[in-house]
Amino acid sequence: MVRTHILDYCRQQIRCLFQIVMTIVIVGAGLVWGNAAAIAEDYTKDVLIRVDMSGKDLRDSQFNHTNLRESNLSNTNLHAVNLFAANLEFVNLSGADLSFATLESARITDANLSNANLEGAYTSNAKFDRSNIEGADFTDVDMRDDVRKDLCKVASGVNSKTGRTTRETLFCDY
Repeated sequence: MVRTHILDYCRQQIRCLFQIVMTIVIVGAGLVWGNAAAIAEDYTKDVLIRVDMSGKDLRDSQFNHTNLRESNLSNTNLHAVNLFAANLEFVNLSGADLSFATLESARITDANLSNANLEGAYTSNAKFDRSNIEGADFTDVDMRDDVRKDLCKVASGVNSKTGRTTRETLFCDY
């Protein structure tokens, strides 16, 4: 009787171990072949000056108070990332997906936002001074009126992915 219980216990443990190993193999294969979903990372308060993250899938990651000065984030998936109070001075965000991102109090000065998608982003107290916004999509972006008026002074272009004009998404002519 004790022997039967021990054998049952061992079988359960072997099944559990087999499931764990198979999960690791499947996830590992996905990472090697590029089919796995992105894993959100936490870069809070990191210093990432001049880092090249272009083309990466960083959705849902945390960059709170992170220094990304002069970094390359072009064509990066930054959907729903949190960039609260991040330093994005001189950052290349061209073609980046910043939809539904939190950019509250971020310094986005002298940055390249050409053709970026910021749809639904939260940008309260963000600074966009001297940034290139040609073709950027600001649909449903929450921002202060004075910031919107300043951006309208330089707004131009059409976003190549959404087909929307920058001026139209900022409500410049209304």
